Amino acid sequence: MSRKLLTYDDFRLAAKRALPRPMFDYIDGGADDEVTLRGNTDAFRTYELVPEALRNITDVDVSTTVLGAKMAAPVILSPTGMNRLFHHDKELAVARAAEEAGLMYSLSTLGTTSMEDIAGVKPGPKMFQIYIHKDRGLTREFVARAKASGYDALCLTVDVPTAGNRERDLRSGLMMPPKFTLSSLFSFVSHPKWSLNLLLNPDFQLANVAHRQDGLADGTMGVIAYINSQIDGAISWDDAAEVIEAWGGPFAIKGLSSASDARRALDVGASAVIISNHGGRQMDGAVAPIDCVAPMRDAVGDAMELVVDGGVRRGTHVLKALAMGANAVSFGRPYLYGLASGGQKGVARVLELFLKELKRDMMLLGCRNLSEIRPDHIRQTMRVGR
Repeated sequence: MSRKLLTYDDFRLAAKRALPRPMFDYIDGGADDEVTLRGNTDAFRTYELVPEALRNITDVDVSTTVLGAKMAAPVILSPTGMNRLFHHDKELAVARAAEEAGLMYSLSTLGTTSMEDIAGVKPGPKMFQIYIHKDRGLTREFVARAKASGYDALCLTVDVPTAGNRERDLRSGLMMPPKFTLSSLFSFVSHPKWSLNLLLNPDFQLANVAHRQDGLADGTMGVIAYINSQIDGAISWDDAAEVIEAWGGPFAIKGLSSASDARRALDVGASAVIISNHGGRQMDGAVAPIDCVAPMRDAVGDAMELVVDGGVRRGTHVLKALAMGANAVSFGRPYLYGLASGGQKGVARVLELFLKELKRDMMLLGCRNLSEIRPDHIRQTMRVGR
């Protein structure tokens, strides 16, 4: 893995060089005009950190406990679907890198590796992400399998009553498994390493639902069509409460933005809210997660954990989220770019740089541990573009 890759943008460009266009656009794109996609990160620029000096700091401790699991830092690897599209080592590469870094890894229902296989390489903190499927038996099955496999927490994603309008994917006609078509032929030919690994490792399947017959598993249906056909949009708080009760452990609801929804999540028994707009891939123009932290914290007090998911690209973003009242952050695109550009080593490099940056920024802020980060370490500003 090149040591010259130092920033989020470096890894993004490396992934763009490594992947055929349909696969890169699936990571990189958002809904409609992609305003929310850009806005999630831009929103962090409207907050400034207020450092303290002369704090006698020689080292910092960024370890924490979130969703009942001890972690080396308040950083969770978000659930992301179909990692086999980006590298032949799939989700296993990400889980191994997360284990080495001591971070929580979240496996998606739409992953191309089974939850049992992930548990085999990730004894440390891990979470399984589910949707409420139209086949409620499948949802119940996921809960039972996650328990049997030793997952620390369960995460219910609730912001996909229907798939967002991801125009990049519609233009590319992304299928799972990928198909060589006339329109995509040049992109595949111009990325011979990825294409060769496709031929040598043609193991594309939604591993957690492979025992069910569906169009996405056999390659007859596009991604967006699959989401609309399988995930139940007609869900309610009662459905969430039912899954929480069945799980009986640390439980996060992912995809909330309003303070009132955070309060409802607390009322039905959730342990945490993952504040998220699905990385700008659902409703364009939605509020940025960092802007939701303070109202949510006011609504729930200290009774539940808050995780900022969306736009996190820097160690300073973590500090801003924590100063606002969050317990942790999560991200997906940064590690996917690392996966695409270098497999497990690429993911490990992304995490290594991120954690080094977080520790350095902690020292510069004047905090020895996470408990020392306070609301007066942050202020809002109208100046942007930093």
